[in-house]
Amino acid sequence: MAPKIIPWLGTIADFPAIDPALGTPEGLVAAGGKLSPEWLLAAYQCGIFPWFNEGDPILWWSPNPRLVLFPPEIRIRRSLRRALRQQRFEVRVDTDFPAVIAACAAPRKSGDGTWIVPSMQTAYIEMHELGYAHSIECWRDGQLAGGLYGMALGRVFFGESMFSHETDASKVALVHLANLLETKGFAMIDCQMTTSHLLSMGAREIARSQFLALLEQWAPKGDEPPRRWYSGQARPASQGTHAP
Repeated sequence: MAPKIIPWLGTIADFPAIDPALGTPEGLVAAGGKLSPEWLLAAYQCGIFPWFNEGDPILWWSPNPRLVLFPPEIRIRRSLRRALRQQRFEVRVDTDFPAVIAACAAPRKSGDGTWIVPSMQTAYIEMHELGYAHSIECWRDGQLAGGLYGMALGRVFFGESMFSHETDASKVALVHLANLLETKGFAMIDCQMTTSHLLSMGAREIARSQFLALLEQWAPKGDEPPRRWYSGQARPASQGTHAP
């Protein structure tokens, strides 16, 4: 069998069919292209997202299976419920998106590098300014303690990354995101890649074909333009689905 060749994208945001996406590495669709708003919108509406390291070409992915979280299914364990009741963090929405993405891009304690390279940060800050990308932020004593960011299209939120400088800060941000999305009528959070952390909070894997069908239903191409989310302090989060 001949080896699969990764398609190289040119100057037009026209992605290849996803079904033949390479199995090794899992879900690699194409390389090249740009990180402009036109390219990013076209990618997300096809179930594709960029993910690459410094010095590499832009790589576009659509993993199979796909990890998703349906907002009503958020699972909150006892210790996290306690943190929510204590309201240790002031949770804000879209008050400092650049700081959130910079914190997500910072090296982890493990010493691992980051895939959120400067060009990615610039691209998503532009998407935030256009009203597509949003941040949920946990603040304590005037300092950013944790948070997350992602893209909103139609009724789908595409989670990109999260960080935590204090215990439970990113989890609190995720609970607030799920609550906020539910009030806004969103149907699904795309978590992209499977992690034990997200599985423990209620996310589950679905087949890529099912994900694409849901995406076509809830974030159709040519959907209404983005709506800016309110900027400021979020309402207290509900306790969600209980777990021991």
